[in-house]
Amino acid sequence: MARHSLRERILEAGLKVMFRKGYVGAGVRDIVAEAPAPQGSFTNHFRSKEEFARAVLDRYFDDLKLLVAETLGDGSRTPRQRLKRYLDIITDRLAEAGFSRGCLIGDFSLEAAPQSEMLRTRLAEIFAEWRSPFAACIAEGQAVGEIAATFAPAELADFLLSSWEGAILRMKVERSAEPLERFKRIAFFTVFKEPST
Repeated sequence: MARHSLRERILEAGLKVMFRKGYVGAGVRDIVAEAPAPQGSFTNHFRSKEEFARAVLDRYFDDLKLLVAETLGDGSRTPRQRLKRYLDIITDRLAEAGFSRGCLIGDFSLEAAPQSEMLRTRLAEIFAEWRSPFAACIAEGQAVGEIAATFAPAELADFLLSSWEGAILRMKVERSAEPLERFKRIAFFTVFKEPST
């Protein structure tokens, strides 16, 4: 049981360090110092930094999937309200961090995907899985006439996630919510605008 908890501590520390220093900048020494854990414990649990980064990414995505399920599966709200709610919660989380950290999926897409084929492949799988509940919510919105059916739900879900990731990158540069708020204003006034009756 002690080995398992040490592994978890190292993963938690790795998440913090990789948010601060990125995939390339995060060294094993930094990670075990953050844990704190003996350096040998890292290699006891992970064969490589690449494998470790994948485990950190999966942990991050597991947390994100819970939020997606909670917000997009909320039957008390309309599909458009659910999409907005998800983006608002993420905005609040980013604000709590002082707009200094973004989304680990986006960060790894920029930094780790060119370095590691394993991580690039995993990120592609994550984006496909991440898109699915958004596409389902959008399809529901289109079915009830709340979202225009000009584009296929999967295309709109891809557009939403890709554009949102871009807004998060700008947010990190500007250290402000404005890129996120601008994205939401424009997206819900154009692409996700309720069709006029």
